[in-house]
Amino acid sequence: MPEYKKHNARPDGGYRSSGKGGYHREKSESPRENAENENYIEGRNPVLEALKAGTPIDKLFIQKPVEGKEDHIAGRIAAMAREAGAAVVYCDRRMLDRMSSTGAHQGVIAAASAAAYVEIKDILAASREKGRAPLVVVCDEINDPGNLGAIIRSAEIAGADGVIIPRRRSSGLTPAVHKASAGALSYLPVARCANVASALKELNEAGLWIFGTDATGDKYYYDADFTLPAAIVIGSEGSGMSRLVTESCDFIVKIPMLGKINSLNASAAAAVLLFETLRQRGV
Repeated sequence: MPEYKKHNARPDGGYRSSGKGGYHREKSESPRENAENENYIEGRNPVLEALKAGTPIDKLFIQKPVEGKEDHIAGRIAAMAREAGAAVVYCDRRMLDRMSSTGAHQGVIAAASAAAYVEIKDILAASREKGRAPLVVVCDEINDPGNLGAIIRSAEIAGADGVIIPRRRSSGLTPAVHKASAGALSYLPVARCANVASALKELNEAGLWIFGTDATGDKYYYDADFTLPAAIVIGSEGSGMSRLVTESCDFIVKIPMLGKINSLNASAAAAVLLFETLRQRGV
């Protein structure tokens, strides 16, 4: 597969917008919405053993340490979780009590992943082996498991090489996401990044053009050239793409809307762009 080189001139005339809004649905984030009780591993020893066994952990919820008191076991668990790539969230005991189904969490609850994560470089390497222009979907803080699962489903059907999600402020690969993906999660690799802006920089350096989605975009999505090596960014349900993510995009595209409401569900917007990419690539 040839290496894709980028040039100073933008192939579509170079459109960009710094505005927010766009294709989203209001939805708040909470641990109970982002993981299911049956996906929780509760208690210090069970969590330690899960980490030792290499069980994919999405997030570790751990009780805030008491000032002046060191908790070596909790510290070890947190360190192991970070090393395994899990997000570590410190919270008060009341939150852990609400999350717990056993009442014996001992200040530690881990949310296990329904699938293992890969690295961004793995997605790019697999794409090169296919011998065609890469197509990656990047989710900027999609908190609703149903939305994330639906995006993964559309991405797999449309022939995308993988999906990238941030480690924090995003739904992880929970059973709810697996169910909403209708099995697509078993076939499409998902990578997790420290932050979306840095992931877009890595994709940019690999030769991909970054297409952001926003209602204030300068051009309609069907006027964009998706035959290029592409990363499609889908903004969060509540506020669209963040400022740094918007500034990292090469293009900002919009979807025409004639109705009385001016927003579109994130997974629906992703499907529209993905199948336009499929159409343009002549599949």
